[in-house]
Amino acid sequence: MRFISRRAAVTAASVLLAAGLGVASAATVRIQLTGSHEAPPVKTMARGSGVIEVAADGSVSGKIATRGIKGTMAHIHEGAPGQDGPPIISLAPGPHGTWVVPAGSKLSPHQYKEFLAGDLYVNVHSAAHPGGEIRGQLKP
Repeated sequence: MRFISRRAAVTAASVLLAAGLGVASAATVRIQLTGSHEAPPVKTMARGSGVIEVAADGSVSGKIATRGIKGTMAHIHEGAPGQDGPPIISLAPGPHGTWVVPAGSKLSPHQYKEFLAGDLYVNVHSAAHPGGEIRGQLKP
């Protein structure tokens, strides 16, 4: 009987631990960047894709890769689909058209709520399109 009680306690503790980890886990967002998602839309053959992770505490990490564009800068912005917004995190350029979220990047509580609402986006700027050539909305 004691063995069953111990097993039940271990099982209950495991379930609670797993539930707690689920609350604190990161949202992994796969993103596709195109010119048609820019505001206003941009005609371009450039494309991008990647993964951005946002933890419940607002910590952000991830990387995107681009092709067909010589990016001059890239950011995560606040803004609903079809609307421009201010940059909130600058991405660091990497090799071969990649852009990386710098270590230690974090959203404010307000920005995290915007993320949950789908109102953050990533865009890559170019000399031909300084306002942004390709964009992808972060949809959790």
